[in-house]
Amino acid sequence: MSAKTVKDIVREKYGQAALRVSRGGSSCCGATATTDGCCDPITSNLYDPTQTRALPEEAVLASLGCGNPTALAELKSGETVLDLGSGGGIDVLLSAHRVGPTGKVFGLDMTDEMLALARESQRKAGAENVEFLKGEIEHIPLPDNFVDVIISNCVINLSADKDRVLREAFRVLRPGGRFAVSDVVTRGDVPTEVRHSMLLWVGCIAGALEESTYRSKLAAAGFEAIDIEPTRIYNVEDARGFLAGEGIDVDPIAAQVEGKFASAFIRATKPAASCCAPGCCA
Repeated sequence: MSAKTVKDIVREKYGQAALRVSRGGSSCCGATATTDGCCDPITSNLYDPTQTRALPEEAVLASLGCGNPTALAELKSGETVLDLGSGGGIDVLLSAHRVGPTGKVFGLDMTDEMLALARESQRKAGAENVEFLKGEIEHIPLPDNFVDVIISNCVINLSADKDRVLREAFRVLRPGGRFAVSDVVTRGDVPTEVRHSMLLWVGCIAGALEESTYRSKLAAAGFEAIDIEPTRIYNVEDARGFLAGEGIDVDPIAAQVEGKFASAFIRATKPAASCCAPGCCA
């Protein structure tokens, strides 16, 4: 499957999710804005209501992540943060509160509808230390050594060129900068039926990296102090709904699916003495 095809489908599905929210529904299952929960066990119940109480409702409803990177990234006042695949802006707005008026948070997204939704939420929240950028996570439109922290919420899995994403993340981080993302990982082999379902890319599943592969790719990009901490492990019943929706008979592959998918918090650091140009460490 070509990278362009994956990207087109992701853009279409996330654009549709943003439009549903703009019309008063939820991003995940078309429920009304007053409906609690979500039909997808991966994207539901990720944020403490005390965190989101002050945010515009649209930003909360548009969340399609698999974790809460802002709760684990240990953001500090005055830091510059980049959210890869910022969607409706929930993690950007939460981060903006944490870094304060002396900090800055950039949200990067390729979907026009999500960017429009995020900018409207920014306006409603009065967040002046926020900027949303249009672009792709494989080609980050920021200079080298520019941000202190990179966060992301179940988006890197959607890329067909994860090596490029991680190299770009390394490039824009300052020396000593932190990579702190939520993503879905696999734990061992995954059934071919799941890998070949294109729509499951949008649910963070088909593109999920195996834990050891994720570590290897981060190391190859130059990161150190790599840690992968599972935060939610999914069982067969969690998987049944979205697999059945793709025409996959779950029971015959139940043993292969059980416990194979997990949301995880993934940490890594750019070395403080990182080389930035040929010969700079000579």
